[in-house]
Amino acid sequence: MKFPNLVRIAAGEVEATQRKLPKDIREAARGVPVHYEAAPDESVISEGFEPDLLGLFTGAPHGTELAQDNPAPPQIILYINFLWDYSDRDAETFRDEVQLTYLHELGHYLGWDEDQVASRGLD
Repeated sequence: MKFPNLVRIAAGEVEATQRKLPKDIREAARGVPVHYEAAPDESVISEGFEPDLLGLFTGAPHGTELAQDNPAPPQIILYINFLWDYSDRDAETFRDEVQLTYLHELGHYLGWDEDQVASRGLD
């Protein structure tokens, strides 16, 4: 499947996932933009992330923006080609992986560390 079609499916899944969130989390989630990229660029890999990264949260976590001198704007990045490959190129599995990866990165936006994300089944 071509990248634009995968982005369309992924964006629809993110929107559907947001609609299912509790109101307070949904409002916070809608405050962080989601970007769709084919794969992480070299600068991300050079920071020590795995080359087959599925998603990434960058920026200041929710509620800490003013606690930093120069906060970076929050964003969630989903790496579409890797999600598609990880899903064995199956559309339903792709939707599931997009949802799980989005929720995982949203957890980081909400300030949860890896253990807290895992305890909620989002790893």
